[in-house]
Amino acid sequence: MFGCQQNLISPNNDLKAILEFLCSESSKLTNCGIYYARQMYFKTGKIPGRADLHKVLGTENRNLHYKAFYSDTAQQILTTVAESFKSYIGLLKGIKEGTVTQRPRLPNYRQGGLALVTYTWRSVKLKDGKNEIPARYKS
Repeated sequence: MFGCQQNLISPNNDLKAILEFLCSESSKLTNCGIYYARQMYFKTGKIPGRADLHKVLGTENRNLHYKAFYSDTAQQILTTVAESFKSYIGLLKGIKEGTVTQRPRLPNYRQGGLALVTYTWRSVKLKDGKNEIPARYKS
């Protein structure tokens, strides 16, 4: 069973800057994943899976935006990209079967802004009743 908890915070200026940086890097990494997946789809007609995105943007060339996160967090961001493309392919199959009436569109790029950052259980620590920011981002 998976759980999600929303915590409303009132960050100071330093924490706000860190959170905005992380969310903007997430948006940029999402766009990198979408770019690679779209190019593969246009050239080969196939979509890359999440392992392909992790390999190309992570282990092979260590994308600049990928390096802003711990690997499990960056992989989670790229997994959401792979899931959106998988959903697109599923909708195309639905058109062929007649269960979907509207033509789906290929996932498009984010227009700047902030994107969701999902931390796995390995990255988040609870200390004294508070969530602790991973050490990589502390000043």
